[in-house]
Amino acid sequence: MSANIVAILVLLALLYFPIYSPVSALSSNYYDKTCPKLETTVTSTVQKATKNDKTVPAALLRMHFHDCFIKGCDGSVLLASKGKNKAEKDGPPNVSLHAFYVINNAKKAVEAICPGVVSCADILALAARDAVTLSGGPTWDVPKGRKDGRISQAIDTRQLPAPTFNISQLKQSFSQRGLSMEDLVALSGGHTLGFSHCSSFQNRIHKFNATHDIDPSMNPSFAASLRSVCPANNKAKNAGATLDSSTATFDNAYYKLLLQGKSVFSSDQALLTAPKTKNLVSKFAASQKAFEKAFVQSMIKMSSISGNGQEIRLDCKVVN
Repeated sequence: MSANIVAILVLLALLYFPIYSPVSALSSNYYDKTCPKLETTVTSTVQKATKNDKTVPAALLRMHFHDCFIKGCDGSVLLASKGKNKAEKDGPPNVSLHAFYVINNAKKAVEAICPGVVSCADILALAARDAVTLSGGPTWDVPKGRKDGRISQAIDTRQLPAPTFNISQLKQSFSQRGLSMEDLVALSGGHTLGFSHCSSFQNRIHKFNATHDIDPSMNPSFAASLRSVCPANNKAKNAGATLDSSTATFDNAYYKLLLQGKSVFSSDQALLTAPKTKNLVSKFAASQKAFEKAFVQSMIKMSSISGNGQEIRLDCKVVN
């Protein structure tokens, strides 16, 4: 096969199968000399915000996930819509994201001590780590050195894994980003923090299929409790449910509840439909330590997915 044909085939593969890879330039000591007080500054900002609003940790963790799954971890989820361009944060899966002010406040504090040095994308990655740690979860060294992107389009949010995904769809979504089935199960444990609106699980508790009104895999009493807060014709804007029983604490309760038929999303239940992922759910349900170890490894891997950033944005509210 000639070199030209090989080159064409490689190009076609990249066009049809977008692959995201880790950023080789990232380093845990990237700012040790240029901004030595970076991490304590970000942590202080997240801590202050969390004291005032217990939903902040879940919001920051989800924000980082949604950033990395679209064009890599480049801070594009932070950009505001401008003119005719509708940004990621205004795409359907992201309209419920909040706590952007925390990242902006952290950036302002960092700019005061290290002007023009640290990217918004790195600050978001650090804030997500702090969100976990401040909720009683593990800590880890965050690889740093990401550059910020200026391209942010709402249409790209269709690439985010949906709460209705089955195991095949989840596997494809994660593998396209270089993430394994273990990463899928470990990162799903992030649902130990957070809240979901009715619209994200309505499919499981009303008109599930032609035979069942409620997903038969759900615990009946749990399904009934969800139906009580999310009736078929729900009109309450903020109605919904927490994703596990200890929503402000980072623990392995999510996996324990999943095995009891008390998961909220179809994508959660999907983890029990394949032997490999089901075994991992059981493993993490039985051991908080095993879950935390896997979660840290998967978070470092996910947060290292390369982005399209090429510069340092001085203000996380900069628009494209």
